[in-house]
Amino acid sequence: MSLLINYSFRNLLARKVTTILTAGGMALVTFVFTAVLMLAEGLEYTLTETGSPDNAVVLRKAAESEVASIISRDEAAIVEVQPETARDPRGDVYASKESVVLVTLPKKDSGKPTNVVVRGTDRHSMQLRPQVKLIQGRIFRPGAQEIIAGRSIAERIENVSLGGRLRFALTNWRVVGIFDAGPTAFNSEVWGDADQLMSVFRRNSYSVVIARIPKESLFDVFKARLEGDPRLTVQVKREIVFYREQSEVMAKFIRILGLAMTIFFSVGAALGAMVTMYTAVANRTGEIGTLRALGFSRAAVMGAFLGESLLLGLTGGMAGLAGGSLLQLLTISTLNWETFSELAFGFRLTPSIVLYSLVFAGFMGVVGGLLPALRAARLEIVDSLRA
Repeated sequence: MSLLINYSFRNLLARKVTTILTAGGMALVTFVFTAVLMLAEGLEYTLTETGSPDNAVVLRKAAESEVASIISRDEAAIVEVQPETARDPRGDVYASKESVVLVTLPKKDSGKPTNVVVRGTDRHSMQLRPQVKLIQGRIFRPGAQEIIAGRSIAERIENVSLGGRLRFALTNWRVVGIFDAGPTAFNSEVWGDADQLMSVFRRNSYSVVIARIPKESLFDVFKARLEGDPRLTVQVKREIVFYREQSEVMAKFIRILGLAMTIFFSVGAALGAMVTMYTAVANRTGEIGTLRALGFSRAAVMGAFLGESLLLGLTGGMAGLAGGSLLQLLTISTLNWETFSELAFGFRLTPSIVLYSLVFAGFMGVVGGLLPALRAARLEIVDSLRA
């Protein structure tokens, strides 16, 4: 068997141009396959990391996003006095009443308008989101027309820099700070004082209430009490679950569309491998006859050609995977279908994506080499030696 493996490997090296072209086609298909999976994984990771497993999100029943949710002031007051909510050393509850709206701002590169999430927050908001770190400037003052912006917003939106001014809701807002929230959706948001923002947007209600409920048993009690309270029309979710659900529709669409394209391209790559292997069988008919005369079985000959094709596929797969891994250096932005706002996120490569990509590349190689391998195995010894 080692002799056949060495034979197949040497034949691939002997046909350098054909090997490179065939493996290159498979590499391109694997690159697309890997990129699609990395894109969907990056989106899910960004939104999932946005949520904290210790936080509960209280929003309007049937609302699928914060923008579509309405929590009245009376309802918010009821939510934040629940006994399950954690408290700080001074005895204040770790809860944040927040208002979330969309504004249209111009992009730096094109000047085209895009929707940006503006989140009205209070003094506990950053404590509930420890991943949010102020990297420039200072926090906004309550009641002032001041805002802080996420790092991605500062990179993509005009006039978002320390000391810059943004105009929305017929008001000029001064940018007094830039924050970095890591690989989360908060980097694509603008934060300001909730009461000030509600005043200029002429809103009397909040969008959500965020509460720190670290224990799962307490969360279940908290959820059951609020959802069963006749004074409230709310739903309660873990923050991490809420943001995971935000990514499901878009990630599923990316995967379905991308995989459909990949399957289409993979047919061409497999046909390329099949042509290559048929050519190899035709050019090596005499060698096949010699192998059979030396005592190698039909199954061994078939395995050798299948292994050769599999090696082609894996070589292309590793090249495509290497190219796909470089996409992690990029950050892209797209429309979040749940909030209709711009969301920045990056490609993300995981061990499972590496495995899936190599299996996919190997499968293309096996499919492309199966029929040529069968043809090689069926050749008669005498006919092969005469060729």
